[in-house]
Amino acid sequence: MWFDQFKTPIGLLHVACDDSGLRYVMFENNKYDAPHRSDWKRDTVATREARDQLLQYFAGDRTEFDLVLNPVGTDFQKQIWHTLAKIPFGETWSYGQLANKIGSPKAVRAVGAANGRNPIPIILPCHRVIGSNGTLTGFGGGLPTKQWLLEHEGVKSVAQASLNF
Repeated sequence: MWFDQFKTPIGLLHVACDDSGLRYVMFENNKYDAPHRSDWKRDTVATREARDQLLQYFAGDRTEFDLVLNPVGTDFQKQIWHTLAKIPFGETWSYGQLANKIGSPKAVRAVGAANGRNPIPIILPCHRVIGSNGTLTGFGGGLPTKQWLLEHEGVKSVAQASLNF
């Protein structure tokens, strides 16, 4: 696995890929660590496209990503992560809407759990998933980071109440 790390407006990000595509985007204080990180090798060439596209996103020059992705998870998790990519830039969906999109309206908690284990945040935009009442809910990079990402995308209607933690 090859990785790189770089500064962004939300702190240090790590990207990691293998021969099959991008596997991880990780925050400085990620909620879940990636396995075998001590075996990763720094390679700025192998990770250049992911880094460049993320920096373009942060500069306001990119609203969609065009990368080969290789997230590892269960079939259900992959279904959720694939569906996250369909949430348009600058919009939010609730967990219930996400569950409906996959045809499992009663699976809201399972959808939330899969969303929380997304190994490629920002690119697979789990930050665009909010509570049914419009409030911010958990995010691996922290709620202030989630708020920053949504504001960066022009989302204005997210309730601030959940930031008082």
